[in-house]
Amino acid sequence: MPADPPTLSVVVPLLNEEAVLPTTYSALVTELDKTGESYELLFVDDGSTDGSRAVLRALSETDPRVRVVALSRNFGHEMATTAGLHYSRGKAAVVIDADLQDPPELIHQFLDRWRAGVQVVYGVRSRRDGEGPLKKLTAFLFYRLVRLVSDVPIPADAGDFRLMDRRVLDVFRALKDDPRFFRGLVPWIGFRQEGIPFVRKPRHAGTSKYRPAKLIRLAADTVTSFSTVTALLATLLAVGMATVSGVAILVVLALWAAGVLAVTGVGWLAVGGLVLWNVQFLTLCMLGEYLIRTHRMVQRRPLYVVDEIIRRGVGHAPGTGRRLEDRLSVGPFREI
Repeated sequence: MPADPPTLSVVVPLLNEEAVLPTTYSALVTELDKTGESYELLFVDDGSTDGSRAVLRALSETDPRVRVVALSRNFGHEMATTAGLHYSRGKAAVVIDADLQDPPELIHQFLDRWRAGVQVVYGVRSRRDGEGPLKKLTAFLFYRLVRLVSDVPIPADAGDFRLMDRRVLDVFRALKDDPRFFRGLVPWIGFRQEGIPFVRKPRHAGTSKYRPAKLIRLAADTVTSFSTVTALLATLLAVGMATVSGVAILVVLALWAAGVLAVTGVGWLAVGGLVLWNVQFLTLCMLGEYLIRTHRMVQRRPLYVVDEIIRRGVGHAPGTGRRLEDRLSVGPFREI
């Protein structure tokens, strides 16, 4: 690798993408060569169980611009993206998925806006080709829900496909959030950010790794990580139910004192107690979500673990290489 950092680092997180990797590599190189800028391709293997790592190793042997960060197991797309950005060396970095649904040719426009002084340039999905009605509906609802409740303005229909300036990357490296939501962390950092619309293409090969369960979990993590609205709603609900219960009791007492209504106190106490118990239970559940995240931060486990760094002439477990980057076997620790 050259001593001087490249202008652009292209980070490609992936899981079991053996079928599409050669095409992805060719498409990226074709478009990046047109820019006239120096670049590196940083593939992050998130614990693939197919032949993805072998394909990447072969690519790194033929092209010195290819580096591979191979994680020790599947840590998830968010952590794989984090690892890639931590290891990126460029003055700017682009995150793009390996399935070619995000068009590499859009990187030209990203670079143009970056040269104009924009620190973050992100792609906005104006249309989703090759996706079913259910996927489109859930994606639409997800972004609107997050935007509605988030304390940070998160752009709608903006995925991970974006360019980030080195100033933004340096701040991102310091963030220890877990669980992580890349699309929320970058807007939180701030600086000048702009969106560019594009048509999301059908997947070139393979299958999507985001199953419904993962999407639900991502939505829950996002709401609790970037919003205090849920805790506020639980509090308001508890106060509201307590107020209603108090008013109802006063009305019943007034009617009973006037002799208009005969009420057995035990029955009403049972109903009121049940309502209040449910409110308290809901409130405890919401607080539990935040306590779980505090527990994860206190554990101070690394965000990810690297199995090996692969580049031309080098492929070994971290700790045995000569370069500092090859000795980094774990990601940053979680801190309070």
